[in-house]
Amino acid sequence: MRFEIIKASDEAMWRVGRLHTSRGSIDTPIFMPVGTLGTVKAMAPEELQEMNINLILANTYHLYLRPGHDLIAEAGGLHKFMNWSGSILTDSGGFQVFSLSSFRKVTNEGVRFRSHLDGSEHFFTPEKAIEVQRGLGSDIVMPLDECVPYPTTFDYALEALERTTLWATRCKAVPLKDGQSLFGIVQGSTFPELRERSASQITQLDLPGYAIGGLSVGEPKEIMYEMLDHTVPLLPFNRPRYLMGVGSPDCLFEGVARGIDMFDCVLPTRIARNGTVFTSHGKLVVRNAKYSRDFGPMDEECTCYACRNYSRAYIRHLINTNEILGLRLTTIHNLHFLMALMSNIRGAIMEDRFDELKTEFFFKYYSKEI
Repeated sequence: MRFEIIKASDEAMWRVGRLHTSRGSIDTPIFMPVGTLGTVKAMAPEELQEMNINLILANTYHLYLRPGHDLIAEAGGLHKFMNWSGSILTDSGGFQVFSLSSFRKVTNEGVRFRSHLDGSEHFFTPEKAIEVQRGLGSDIVMPLDECVPYPTTFDYALEALERTTLWATRCKAVPLKDGQSLFGIVQGSTFPELRERSASQITQLDLPGYAIGGLSVGEPKEIMYEMLDHTVPLLPFNRPRYLMGVGSPDCLFEGVARGIDMFDCVLPTRIARNGTVFTSHGKLVVRNAKYSRDFGPMDEECTCYACRNYSRAYIRHLINTNEILGLRLTTIHNLHFLMALMSNIRGAIMEDRFDELKTEFFFKYYSKEI
């Protein structure tokens, strides 16, 4: 993997880059849709490609439990298994172990946990996490880390930080397939001194990219931005910076402003399935009764397939009658909206008007009640 800086501000942190993998080039800043089980919910791979989506995230924990990384490896890897020609980033599964498992025991050796599906017991070591991702054949691999909840104590955050560094070191020692690259993850919760300590330890491993984990886990957004202000300058300028688990439009703008290159989140597809969409004038809950006779598009400024062809009234009808097409249309719209937003952000950076775009977007997004 190779990363190049196309344009960077002399005074601010925002920049445009290009991430090169064996499967193509990805312009950054970029939002990665989440395909937890090897599919972005409600979407076919070909539909994603039509939106110029060329990097998605898949989940190691879930794919390990079903159908199993050995089966996926037998099929020729996750790309072939799901018929996806773009690039894939797989997370380590650590977050899911800590958030979904009803039982877990963490030691420096690894984490023992019970499956949320059937209660079966499993043991993830750093080496096991890499073994699973090697079987999946993802392009970008994440090391096993310990993500602490918010709020947490300083002592627990420190313990998890040191364990994350230990595990990352062990992950680096495990061979990957050709074309795979391992990122590091900075932890430290909401303690600036721990973020500094973690960044120092992880960047010493000299990895191709670095993620900031342990944020967007319930802390106020102002605290997340404070941690980014403190952490991002500590990361190498010439390596991609990935903020894990963030995908709301306001956080995308604020992350880019602080030098983040990569984002992922289940938010756009999850709220779509609940009948909520992003629009240029804020969120719209299209399932609400007041849209029963609204024959306009979800967003008059959007050019996605759903907005070109279907009305709010029709989509509301589909959602309230549990028709799958309704969820597909809201999902198509939300993904298109974020892809267009990131494209506009990249264009604004290239033209030295990012701050202007941010101001204009926030004014429209928050000034009108839909």
